[in-house]
Amino acid sequence: MTTTIIALGTGAAFTMQNWQTNFIIQRNGKNLLIDCGSDIRWSLKENDMSFKDIDAVYVSHAHADHIGGLEYLGFTKYFTRRAMLQNNVQDPMKLSTLFCERGLICSIWDNSLRGGMEGLEGIDATIDTYFDVQPVNKNGSFIWEGLRFDIVQSLHISAKYKIVDSFGLMFTDDNGKRIYITTDVQFAPETSMKAYYKEADVIIHDCETLYRSGVHAHYDDLKTLSKDIKEKMWLCHYQDNVLDDWNNWKYKAQTDGFKGFLKQGVVFYDYDDLLKTNKMNF
Repeated sequence: MTTTIIALGTGAAFTMQNWQTNFIIQRNGKNLLIDCGSDIRWSLKENDMSFKDIDAVYVSHAHADHIGGLEYLGFTKYFTRRAMLQNNVQDPMKLSTLFCERGLICSIWDNSLRGGMEGLEGIDATIDTYFDVQPVNKNGSFIWEGLRFDIVQSLHISAKYKIVDSFGLMFTDDNGKRIYITTDVQFAPETSMKAYYKEADVIIHDCETLYRSGVHAHYDDLKTLSKDIKEKMWLCHYQDNVLDDWNNWKYKAQTDGFKGFLKQGVVFYDYDDLLKTNKMNF
């Protein structure tokens, strides 16, 4: 049994070239979508997929490049399933399972999705109308297709009186290797991030490359990490300036000791594939 990771997109929120950073994890013929940004229908299409292929989705936090495609996914699944039921189709399409930190569920519905999705003819819809919602406790985990995914609470934004977290994922592949997808995080190596870096065998890390927003890890900070951390780190969620000067940034990342920048469409067929730096050479 193998676990495949597909980078549907590896760009920042406002990318014009690379699709937003969302991933597919494939296992047992099933697909788990990691974050569901506004670009998702286009990034799926470019990878010969559609909403029909999404069995489950995990949401890390409530920004549009991570949840902006949930309306598309929820509506298309709901109406397709309803038509199948009305036509007595055997084994109708199931709603996608939604894994999400428990406290985020109400926030996502009330602050983002409700305005467009609450009104259905004859129905007062809720988030459960569109998804099989499976809340995950903070510092908890969920099981999908035999894999355990631990959610990793990390600092994304310190607003004036409020902390906005992003919940990354740590999971163990069939060969016992730990894979860490940070989602959106600040650079904070002296916090619990230090332990996460040490625990992981491969890291897929948030990395901005242009201005310093203060809410994402910046390349110039990440390159100060120790050699043993950088050499297991793939970089994603970067701005379009990387693609505008790809060869130079590719060389820079290799010289600075990273595995490299991930490009949209790259497929890792197993853990050993994650170790190959030639995944950035296309």
